Amino acid sequence: MNKKNTFHKYWLLVKDAIDELAAQKLRTFLTLLGMIFGVGAVIAMLNIGEGAEKEALKMIDSMGVNNIIINAKQYNGEELREIRAESLGLNMGDVNAALATLPFVKEFSASKNIDTHDVYSDFAKSNAQAIGVTSSYFQHANLQLAAGRFLDESDNKRMAQVAVVGADAINELFPEITDPSLILNKHVKINHVWAKVVGVLNAPAGDKNEFQGVQIGGDRYRIFLPLQTAVQKFYSFALSSELDSIKLAIDESSDPLIAAKAVEELMHLRHGGVKDYELIIPAALLAQQKQTQQIFNIVMACVAGISLLVGGIGIMNIMLANVMERTTEIGLLRAIGATQKDIKLQFLAESFTISILGGLLGVFFGLMLSEIIGFYSGWAVSWSIPAIFLSLSICIIVGVGFGVFPAIKASKLNPIEALHSD
Repeated sequence: MNKKNTFHKYWLLVKDAIDELAAQKLRTFLTLLGMIFGVGAVIAMLNIGEGAEKEALKMIDSMGVNNIIINAKQYNGEELREIRAESLGLNMGDVNAALATLPFVKEFSASKNIDTHDVYSDFAKSNAQAIGVTSSYFQHANLQLAAGRFLDESDNKRMAQVAVVGADAINELFPEITDPSLILNKHVKINHVWAKVVGVLNAPAGDKNEFQGVQIGGDRYRIFLPLQTAVQKFYSFALSSELDSIKLAIDESSDPLIAAKAVEELMHLRHGGVKDYELIIPAALLAQQKQTQQIFNIVMACVAGISLLVGGIGIMNIMLANVMERTTEIGLLRAIGATQKDIKLQFLAESFTISILGGLLGVFFGLMLSEIIGFYSGWAVSWSIPAIFLSLSICIIVGVGFGVFPAIKASKLNPIEALHSD
């Protein structure tokens, strides 16, 4: 019964607070703006940050956190001739040496870009790029099938003219076919070579081909052929390297950063000190992304905190103005038996009400703002439930905290002086 009475008492306090704030609509609205912008900024910042982090994790996952990627550098004709006098470029010998001498290297995949100038099906033309890959490429890139199968080692050994096609390339080549399984066994022409489609890929996570300034593929728009088919059946410049990219899968118990130093030393020895390759360490990119995101979050949190502080000052101002305007009312309440505690609770209830109202409106504003920013900027946005509760809680704490001083000031007014204030 006591709990019911207590709840009823506080409900009446909140109801009276709502009526009092409604009587001063413009002043209340202007006070709410500070809280709305503060909470909205916090939520929008955290939502965008959460989305960016998830997007980064997806892109890192496509490279493999426990992988080390070695890419061949591109050079013009004259410079390439000078380099080839010292180094053969990226080749299978590098792979075999890594497997033989580095115990932490478990597996590998390799790829060779094809100079693609014509891609056709019986239905349409495409600007997709063809690439020759080993059978392990798909596993290391975390690619998934929509239909059919991946390339296997037998395809590579017999230089089979078969292809696995990315989701966007399929949409261009077979625009009228929506069921991926119906595309299997159809043919696509890459330059002068016809290849039978044996697999169709799902669209991989994320839609970016670059992360932290590093090219990460663009597998949605590629046609994958067996590596030996690409090497033996397509034209390649005589001085170009045998491979364009190697991906080494590192044992999970090994530190990728330490492993990369050993790989770098091996490549340095095999290439005669010529740096005609570049090493990419996804684990290092992930650490850099997290550090950048942390700095972004701190800066934005400070900006949002200032907005909330301004909102809290606004609440203090409106509450002090209310104390001044309602001095006679306070004196009358004291005269009929209201205690100092009752007066404090009444004014704190108004601070609480305007804080929670501003917080809820701020949550709505923040969610809308993050979606609008994401829509026009192309950034990933992910709603963060903890961020919503955190910002709402901070808003209430700030609002009630700034309402304490006006509440104490109101409760300490002399009843007699208050009644004669007019």
